[in-house]
Amino acid sequence: MASNNGSVGKWEVVKKGKKNSNAGGGKSATDKKTGSGGRKALGESNQPSRPPLKMSETLYDGFEKMGKKQNKEQVPPPPAEPENKKPSSSKPSKKTPPSNTVTPTTHRTLEEAFKALDVADLKQQLARSQTLFPENPSVWVKDLAGYLNLNLTAPEAEPTLSSYAHDYPYCLTGKELKGVIKGLIGRCSDILPDFFDHCVYTMLRELDRQSGESLHGYRVCIQAILQDKPRIATQNLPEYLELLRSVQNRPVKCLTIMWALGQAGFYDLSQGLRVWLGIMLPVLGVKSLSSYAIAYLERLLLLHANLTKGFGIMGPKEFFPLLDFAFMPKNALSSSLQEQLRRLYPRLKALAFGAKPETTLHTYLPSFLSRATPHCPDDMKRELLSSMTECLCVDVQSLGVWRQLYTKHLPQSSLLLNHLLKSWNILPPKLRKNLEETIQSFRVTNEEMKDTIESQELQECNNLCQNLQVKMRGRGFPWSKLLMVLLVFAAGFIAHDIRSQGSFADSTTARHLRNSGVTAVSQQAWGKIAVYSKQGFGWLETNTPHYYSECVRVLGPLMEQGLEKAKTAAIFISENTTQFILWVKEKTPLAIEWVNTNTPDSVFQLLAYIRELLLLLHQNYILPALAFISELLQRAWTNLQDSCNGEVSVSCLQAHAVSFTNSTWQLLQHTTSAIKTWAQELLTRA
Repeated sequence: MASNNGSVGKWEVVKKGKKNSNAGGGKSATDKKTGSGGRKALGESNQPSRPPLKMSETLYDGFEKMGKKQNKEQVPPPPAEPENKKPSSSKPSKKTPPSNTVTPTTHRTLEEAFKALDVADLKQQLARSQTLFPENPSVWVKDLAGYLNLNLTAPEAEPTLSSYAHDYPYCLTGKELKGVIKGLIGRCSDILPDFFDHCVYTMLRELDRQSGESLHGYRVCIQAILQDKPRIATQNLPEYLELLRSVQNRPVKCLTIMWALGQAGFYDLSQGLRVWLGIMLPVLGVKSLSSYAIAYLERLLLLHANLTKGFGIMGPKEFFPLLDFAFMPKNALSSSLQEQLRRLYPRLKALAFGAKPETTLHTYLPSFLSRATPHCPDDMKRELLSSMTECLCVDVQSLGVWRQLYTKHLPQSSLLLNHLLKSWNILPPKLRKNLEETIQSFRVTNEEMKDTIESQELQECNNLCQNLQVKMRGRGFPWSKLLMVLLVFAAGFIAHDIRSQGSFADSTTARHLRNSGVTAVSQQAWGKIAVYSKQGFGWLETNTPHYYSECVRVLGPLMEQGLEKAKTAAIFISENTTQFILWVKEKTPLAIEWVNTNTPDSVFQLLAYIRELLLLLHQNYILPALAFISELLQRAWTNLQDSCNGEVSVSCLQAHAVSFTNSTWQLLQHTTSAIKTWAQELLTRA
C-alpha cells in the first residue's frame, strides 16, 4: 500500500503538471515560480492594457536562458498561452491566432519613429527588467536595445548611412531619451564591450533574415556606447577582421561591420585611425568596400582638423601601402578613388611622420629609396624625391642610412643625386653642409667599385657627385663685396682728389659739381632748409606749452571716456570672438565637407591643370632664365678676373673705376655740349 500510495502520489504530481500546462485556468503558487513564459511576463506585465507585442527571438534567447537560472525572481505568467514559445516539445501546442498579435507600426521616416517612441513606457520596461534581474546588467542593456529596435521601425537606408550626418541616427534622440540611454549605459560600464559585440552580431544575424527588419535601435546603442568609450571598438580588431573576411562575399554585412567599428573615429581620431588601418585598409582592394573605406577616411580627416591626436598610430608599415594605392597606376582602386585618396595623402603623410619627424624620418628613407626606380610613374617619382629630400633635411640620421644603402640602390641614388643637383639653390644651408661628407663618401665608394663593377648607373653617380662637389666649392656672385668695394673706391677717389688739390673747393669733384649746377642747387636747398628749420623751432618753443595745456584740458576727459569704452568693447569683442571661434570650429568641417561634396570634379581638375601649368612655367621658363642670368653674371665675373690678371684686387678695381668714371664724365660733357649747341641753334633760328 505504501508503495502504491507512493506511486499514486507520484503519478498525481505528473498529472497535475500536465493538466496545468494544457489548461488556461488558474495556477498554483508552485507553478507561478516556474520559468516557462517568464520572458513573456516581462513583456506583458508592463503593458497590461493592450495585447502583447511579439519581440525579436534573438533578444529573448538570452532572456530565457537567464530566466532558467533565476526562476524565483520571475513573475507569474498571465492566463493567456505564451505566443513566443519555441516549438521545442514533440507535441504540437496550440498557438494564439495571428489576429491577437500587434505588429509594430512602420513609420515613413525615422524622425517620426523617434517622435512616436513612448519614453515613459521604455522607463517602465527598464525598471521592470532591473527588478527581475538586479544582478545581471547585460539583460538591462539588451532589453534597451530590443525595445528601441522594436519601436524604431522605419525604412532601412543603405548600411553605411553615408548621406546622413556622422552621428545619425543617434542625433535624432531627444533630450529625455538620450538621458535614459546614457544613464543606463553609465551604470553598465563593465559589460559594455560584450554589449557592443552583441549589437554587432545581432545586426548581422538580422541581415540573414528575409523579413528585412530595421536595425536603428542597435545603431543607436552602438553610437551611444562609442561616444563615451570609443576604445571599445578597437579591443577585438583582429577578430572583427577575421569576421569581415569570412563574409567578404556579403557586402552588406561587411559594410555594417565597417560602419559599426568606424563610429569610434568620430569621437577619437586615434581610435578611428586604428579602425581604418586594422579593418578597412586590408580590404581596400575589394571593389564593393573601397568606396566606403576612402569616404570614411575623408570624413574622419575633415572632422578632426587637429591631427596631433592621431600621431603615433601610423608607421612605415601602414603608410607605404597607402602611398602605393595613391600613386601606382592600374591598382585595385578606380581612377576616381585613387584621385580622392591622393587628395588625402598630404594629411596621411603628416600623420605618419608624427610629432617628431627629426627622429623618425630615417626609418622611412629605405622604403622611399627602394621605390624610386627610373621607370616609376612621374607623379610618384616627384613625390618620392620630395619625400627623400625632406628626410635628408629634417633627420640627420637619414644621411647615414643612405650611405649604407648606396651600393645596393645605385639607380635610385642616381635619381636622388640628380634631384639634389637641380634643386641645389633652394636646399637649406644646413643640408648643403651635411651633404659634403656624404658626397665625399660616395666618391670614395665609386672609386672602389670601379675595379669590380662597370655600369652606367655607377658612372652617372660618379659624375653627379663631382658636379655636386663643384657646387659646394663654388660661391655665388659677391654682390655685397662689390657694393662695399665701390663705396670704398668712391670715398678713396674723392679723398685722393681733395688731397691732391689741397682743398675741396679746388678739387676736380667740386669743379664737376659746380659745372653741372649741383653745388648751386645744393647750397640754395640747404639755405632754405636752415631758414625754415629755425622758424619752425622758434614757433615750437613759443606755442608748444600753450597747445599742450589746451589738449590736456579738452582731450583729457574724452580720452578717459574713450579708454573706458575701449575696455568695454574689448570685453564684448572677446566674449563674442570666443563664441564665434567655437561656432567656426563646429561649422567649418561641415562646410568643408559640403563644399567637397557639392563641388564638381571639373573644378579640382581645373586646379590640377593650373598647377601643372605653373610647374611647366617654373621648369621651362623661370628656371632657365635664372640660370642664364647667373651664367651671364658668372661670365662677367670671369672677364673681370681675366682683366685683373687672374686676381681681383683693390688697385685693379680702382683702375677700372677711374677709367669708367673718366669715360662717363667725357660722355656727359659731350652730351651736354651737344644739347647746348642744339639749343643755341634753335634760339638763333627763332
